[in-house]
Amino acid sequence: MRTCVGCRRRAPASELLRIAAVGDEAGHSLRPDPGRRLPGRGAYMHPDPACFAQAVRRRAFGRALRITGIIDHGELAEHIDAPTSTSGQPDRTRDR
Repeated sequence: MRTCVGCRRRAPASELLRIAAVGDEAGHSLRPDPGRRLPGRGAYMHPDPACFAQAVRRRAFGRALRITGIIDHGELAEHIDAPTSTSGQPDRTRDR
């Protein structure tokens, strides 16, 4: 069981998306980690735009991942907002 950083509800880890912070010279950026393989601390969130918006509004990612400074949410926002098919994978048919 894990707690969503957005809505704060508990759910099995298999229902939540793991998020990891990757640091570089510009700061930290949030990366989705569906395979749960990236190193370091992870935060868990429902793959739902409402939970993402709530987590950003509450500044929950910095607290959960124990990082300070400006955090880039761009890649995570694209992943959350991407349309998905019934298989749970991004829908690539609109790019054809």
